[in-house]
Amino acid sequence: MDWQGQKLVEQLMQILLVISGVVALVVGYATESFRTMMLIYAGGVVLTTLVTVPNWPFYNLHPLKWLDPSEAEKHPKPQVVPVASKKKFSKK
Repeated sequence: MDWQGQKLVEQLMQILLVISGVVALVVGYATESFRTMMLIYAGGVVLTTLVTVPNWPFYNLHPLKWLDPSEAEKHPKPQVVPVASKKKFSKK
Protein backbone atom coordinates (compact mmCIF):
# COMPACT_ATOMS: atom_id res chain seq x y z
CA MET A 1 0.00 0.00 0.00
CA ASP A 2 1.39 3.40 -0.94
CA TRP A 3 1.25 6.67 1.01
CA GLN A 4 -1.76 8.01 -0.87
CA GLY A 5 -3.51 4.68 -0.30
CA GLN A 6 -2.87 4.92 3.44
CA LYS A 7 -4.29 8.44 3.46
CA LEU A 8 -7.38 7.22 1.57
CA VAL A 9 -7.85 4.33 4.00
CA GLU A 10 -7.67 6.70 6.97
CA GLN A 11 -10.23 9.04 5.41
CA LEU A 12 -12.58 6.19 4.45
CA MET A 13 -12.35 4.72 7.95
CA GLN A 14 -13.27 7.99 9.62
CA ILE A 15 -16.09 8.75 7.19
CA LEU A 16 -17.64 5.27 7.38
CA LEU A 17 -17.49 5.11 11.17
CA VAL A 18 -19.03 8.56 11.60
CA ILE A 19 -21.80 7.80 9.10
CA SER A 20 -22.60 4.45 10.71
CA GLY A 21 -22.58 6.06 14.15
CA VAL A 22 -24.97 8.80 13.10
CA VAL A 23 -27.29 6.36 11.31
CA ALA A 24 -27.22 4.01 14.30
CA LEU A 25 -28.00 6.86 16.69
CA VAL A 26 -30.90 8.17 14.61
CA VAL A 27 -32.44 4.74 14.04
CA GLY A 28 -31.88 3.72 17.66
CA TYR A 29 -33.51 6.91 18.88
CA ALA A 30 -36.43 6.57 16.45
CA THR A 31 -37.10 2.95 17.38
CA GLU A 32 -36.20 3.48 21.04
CA SER A 33 -34.00 0.41 20.89
CA PHE A 34 -30.46 0.33 22.21
CA ARG A 35 -29.99 -3.15 20.72
CA THR A 36 -30.90 -1.93 17.21
CA MET A 37 -28.49 0.97 17.57
CA MET A 38 -25.63 -1.33 18.59
CA LEU A 39 -26.36 -3.81 15.79
CA ILE A 40 -26.36 -1.07 13.16
CA TYR A 41 -23.11 0.37 14.52
CA ALA A 42 -21.55 -3.13 14.65
CA GLY A 43 -22.55 -3.61 11.01
CA GLY A 44 -20.86 -0.31 10.19
CA VAL A 45 -17.68 -1.43 11.96
CA VAL A 46 -17.70 -4.72 10.02
CA LEU A 47 -18.27 -2.84 6.74
CA THR A 48 -15.45 -0.41 7.59
CA THR A 49 -13.14 -3.33 8.38
CA LEU A 50 -13.94 -5.02 5.06
CA VAL A 51 -13.27 -1.79 3.16
CA THR A 52 -10.10 -0.68 4.94
CA VAL A 53 -8.16 -3.74 6.15
CA PRO A 54 -7.58 -5.74 2.93
CA ASN A 55 -4.98 -4.36 0.56
CA TRP A 56 -7.38 -3.57 -2.29
CA PRO A 57 -5.84 -2.65 -5.69
CA PHE A 58 -7.17 0.93 -5.61
CA TYR A 59 -4.93 1.59 -2.60
CA ASN A 60 -1.85 0.88 -4.78
CA LEU A 61 -2.30 3.43 -7.56
CA HIS A 62 0.86 5.41 -6.72
CA PRO A 63 3.65 2.86 -6.08
CA LEU A 64 6.95 4.04 -4.63
CA LYS A 65 10.11 3.76 -6.70
CA TRP A 66 12.68 2.01 -4.57
CA LEU A 67 16.42 2.53 -4.95
CA ASP A 68 18.10 -0.25 -6.94
CA PRO A 69 20.27 -2.45 -4.65
CA SER A 70 23.37 -1.99 -6.85
CA GLU A 71 22.91 1.79 -6.64
CA ALA A 72 22.43 1.64 -2.88
CA GLU A 73 25.83 -0.05 -2.43
CA LYS A 74 27.58 2.94 -4.06
CA HIS A 75 26.38 5.36 -1.42
CA PRO A 76 27.73 5.20 2.14
CA LYS A 77 25.35 4.41 4.95
CA PRO A 78 24.75 7.15 7.51
CA GLN A 79 26.89 6.80 10.61
CA VAL A 80 25.36 6.90 14.06
CA VAL A 81 26.87 9.69 16.12
CA PRO A 82 26.53 9.32 19.88
CA VAL A 83 24.92 12.36 21.46
CA ALA A 84 26.27 13.48 24.81
CA SER A 85 23.47 13.95 27.28
CA LYS A 86 23.15 17.35 28.84
CA LYS A 87 22.57 17.10 32.55
CA LYS A 88 20.79 19.91 34.28
CA PHE A 89 22.21 20.86 37.63
CA SER A 90 20.09 22.75 40.07
CA LYS A 91 21.54 25.86 41.62
CA LYS A 92 21.19 26.02 45.37
